[in-house]
Amino acid sequence: MSDLSQNSGSLGADLRSIRKSRGITLTDMSESLGRSVGWMSQVERDISAPSIDELRAISKILDVPLSIFFGQAQTDATEVGRVVRKNTRRKIGGGTNGLIEELLSPDLTDDFEVIHSVFEPGAALKDYITRPTQEVGYVISGQLTVWIGDQKFDLEAGDSFRIREERHKWANTHDEKAVVIWVIAPPVY
Repeated sequence: MSDLSQNSGSLGADLRSIRKSRGITLTDMSESLGRSVGWMSQVERDISAPSIDELRAISKILDVPLSIFFGQAQTDATEVGRVVRKNTRRKIGGGTNGLIEELLSPDLTDDFEVIHSVFEPGAALKDYITRPTQEVGYVISGQLTVWIGDQKFDLEAGDSFRIREERHKWANTHDEKAVVIWVIAPPVY
């Protein structure tokens, strides 16, 4: 058994939440991994810990970056599941496209997730994406351009937006970072 269960107390709960949000059954996940349903159930209950190779396979099946399973800092036991301190935020995403994301939610077990997103100057999601989600963003600082469907919106600090299962993309064409709080339901990470 690896040390993952000690470094990531909510690994199993996060796996279960992401799996369910993707509509993947425990049986489907187990079969895809070549493991028993009992083993997968134990992983989701933090009784068993997957190896790094198994985590890679799980991240591929769930279509999430491997990094989502790491990086949870140790916190005071009374705060686990309730408070996220600024220096203990979990980094999520791959850091691609000039986007740095940190999870503000204590874990991924809620019906939504809250993300602190920093869009570097020149960062862009060039191709449209569509997710089975509802998303709301609030621009804290800087400027961000968001395309929702065929409409282009130039946003600045204090502006907010909503996306409902629509194709969208974004770009920061300005010389300063854009910081956005992004709420997504159901969670995608």
